[in-house]
Amino acid sequence: MIPSPGLEATVAVQAAVIAELRAVNAEQACLIATLQARVVQLERRLGKDSSNSSKPPSSDGLGKPARAGRQGDELAARRRPGKQPGAPGAHLAQVAQPDEVAWHAPDRCGGCGATLADAPVIGVEARQVFDLPPLRLLATEHRAERRRCACGTTTAAAFPDHVRAAACYGPGVRALVCYLCVHQHLPVDRAAQLLADVLGASVATGTLAAVLAEGAAGLDGFLAIIRDQLAAAPVAHFDETGARVAGRLHWVHSASTSLLSLFTVHAKRGKVAMDQAGVLPGFVGVAVHDGWAPYWRYEVTHALCGAHLLRELDAITDEPGQGWAAGMAELLVDAKLACDRARAAGAGRVDDAVGGRLHTRYERLLADGRAANPPPPATGRRRGRARRSPAARLLARLDTHRDEVLRLLDDCRVPFDNNQAERDLRMVKLQQKISGCWRTPAGAEAFLALRSYLATARKHGRNPLAVLGQLFEGRPWLPAPAPGPPPAPPYPA
Repeated sequence: MIPSPGLEATVAVQAAVIAELRAVNAEQACLIATLQARVVQLERRLGKDSSNSSKPPSSDGLGKPARAGRQGDELAARRRPGKQPGAPGAHLAQVAQPDEVAWHAPDRCGGCGATLADAPVIGVEARQVFDLPPLRLLATEHRAERRRCACGTTTAAAFPDHVRAAACYGPGVRALVCYLCVHQHLPVDRAAQLLADVLGASVATGTLAAVLAEGAAGLDGFLAIIRDQLAAAPVAHFDETGARVAGRLHWVHSASTSLLSLFTVHAKRGKVAMDQAGVLPGFVGVAVHDGWAPYWRYEVTHALCGAHLLRELDAITDEPGQGWAAGMAELLVDAKLACDRARAAGAGRVDDAVGGRLHTRYERLLADGRAANPPPPATGRRRGRARRSPAARLLARLDTHRDEVLRLLDDCRVPFDNNQAERDLRMVKLQQKISGCWRTPAGAEAFLALRSYLATARKHGRNPLAVLGQLFEGRPWLPAPAPGPPPAPPYPA
């Protein structure tokens, strides 16, 4: 049978329609896949908080997630507020030598009403009240004599350095200004109100800013010593955070140990700012940081923060097919515990057998991660390296910097995390929350210089007000030279 021309035309039209529909379906499938990937990416971004990323806890807002370690903890649920059983108590105790003694005697008998003026004393009960004395400014007038010698020359006595004008505030008031603004983070206006209300000192806000600048100007020698001691430290922590200065984004950089703190500010975040801080260019120890790229440009021994890695691994563990991430997180915790045990035993490094097993597990987990995250196929549509998933990027970092991740196994002086730097920077973030920003770079530099001084003194157990008083008397407190570091354990070849 020979088909009719009309039927052939109909079949051809239907075939063209089918081909067009298939092309549309293919485009729609491609669009759906793209949108699904975009939704997954956005959900991952929205799901990030301080527990599974490097975002600060302050960014969690009112929706701060519950602490996983406390969920389901029956002991924590039964624990009552206040002192726990067995914990040492604390209370306000009497002193042996009170400053004043006030005597109280009964006038008449509570039974018959007779006078007790000549009655014998048979007992005394003592109670002590601790209170503030009346607070006011103490005005001291300094008088410099001028004396004439027999030769006819008149010589005038010199005033002390802090007596610089006909009327001025002394080192104690200046120290209190810095204490309130830098250590207690009061805004300048509120600090002025406190001085007026408590001391009766009507100090202008401009005077407070000038006092901060004056204090920072006397710290050049202190800052030079801190830089030298940090550069010679066997282990130091480094971190940076954003800050608004004069309406622009700047970066506050920190270098710290358990006894030293140094804060600097710069318009840049990278190596230029780190060079200006003056610690990393001459550093000879182990630098603990979060893996920010500019740190790798310094030829020093590096160690990566385990807490950052755990948060990243926690975010990846929830993704399908990424079971290696949970295993890697468990390995990092095991490495920390092994280092803690070795450090408690007085060893300089983890036992070779234990360290070898952990390194073997690490390699096996990397292999599992590579199998779960194969490289994306080349499409030929765009040049350069194909975009990788967060899991693949983290896996690549763990592979490239395996020695830095497990540095604590070879040197027990290296801590597991970079919490030292983060704790030091937390007060800088608190200052920004209260005051918003610094109006000028000079103001930011003055605040951070004083913050370095106070943080270091506090780590040495010194009273902040006392060391600030020394500063304004022209003899700033200086940390004692650190003892020579013990020799580092040999690293495996």
